[in-house]
Amino acid sequence: MYVRRLGLRDFRSWQSVDIDLDPGATVFVGRNGFGKTNLVEALWYCATLGSHRVGTDAPLIRSGESRAVISTIVVSEGRELAIDLEVVAGRANKALLNRSPVRSTREILGVLRAVLFAPEDLALVRGDPSERRRYLDELATLHRPRIAAIRADYEKVVKQRTALLKSVAAARFRGDTSALETLEVWDGHLAAHGAQLMSARLELVEILAPEVEKAYAVLAPASRPAAIRYRSSVDEILGTSADGADLEAALLEGLARRRSAELERGLCLVGPHRDDLELILGDQPAKGFASHGESWSMALALRLAAFELLKADGATPVLLLDDVFAELDTARRAALAGVAESAEQVLITAAVPEDIPGNWAPKRITIDMADRLSVLRSE
Repeated sequence: MYVRRLGLRDFRSWQSVDIDLDPGATVFVGRNGFGKTNLVEALWYCATLGSHRVGTDAPLIRSGESRAVISTIVVSEGRELAIDLEVVAGRANKALLNRSPVRSTREILGVLRAVLFAPEDLALVRGDPSERRRYLDELATLHRPRIAAIRADYEKVVKQRTALLKSVAAARFRGDTSALETLEVWDGHLAAHGAQLMSARLELVEILAPEVEKAYAVLAPASRPAAIRYRSSVDEILGTSADGADLEAALLEGLARRRSAELERGLCLVGPHRDDLELILGDQPAKGFASHGESWSMALALRLAAFELLKADGATPVLLLDDVFAELDTARRAALAGVAESAEQVLITAAVPEDIPGNWAPKRITIDMADRLSVLRSE
């Protein structure tokens, strides 16, 4: 799989740009602030409907404009598919697939499969559980695009149930308990959708675990062994079962146990939105105990495992390497470069050419500034 063409209109710093791309390795070289990261961010957005840098769409739209457009042509097994994605802050985005409108932007998921490496990956190890949940959910969606609908349904349930919890708490203060019956209905919705999302995550972690262990051993052979484990808010109830019916029953029981605390705080305290992916080195959690080098190795191992998982699906994903070589030592650069050799296309950003491993000879596209706008020059 590779991207043959990328076009942007009013995306981040780019007013307008069209780039023809080839299989193999291409590096975008430019000083910080010239817009090179925006190019791979746009491709990642096409692959996942999310940015690796921000949590909302508004910053993706060029200042003073009302919308941004990302256009790509993806080639997979000799077949071309065109995506046109319109990003509008505060409103539903729109998409075309092969120039035809789709009912939901989620229908483009799976057309472009990519794995992104970026300096922000350190947050997978050192950041909040939300970073690791996002890693799992984005990968699950790339692996099985139908998961996007499950995620969306679950997020809607959590939002509505949270609003109901706050209103129930206020009603109880007035002596009105009728709203509790409605809350029980939403308990059922949360358990049903949550069980589906948890099941997808558990299946993913089971596949990823040996790949993470193997990749970490290559990246840090002198370090402690690495492992990952899914930790849910209902582990005590669930035990070792991962059956869908058991997951749903465990969530319902967990909600019943935490009812008083939820009403007191006005928050949903049980469900996959409270879960975490535990990263373990030896017998200690990586967060708080890993050195800087170990943290980078763990983050890279998670991304390398994702690459191997998607490659096993049959279509080798596009590798997006966003200014990551500058963060790595020689050994980790070599390991990442070795994986990149098996990808059909690798798109790299770098501030200076010296950041690229010396044994590579990628096509170079230099980003300069002219009249305060980024411009491209192929070499």
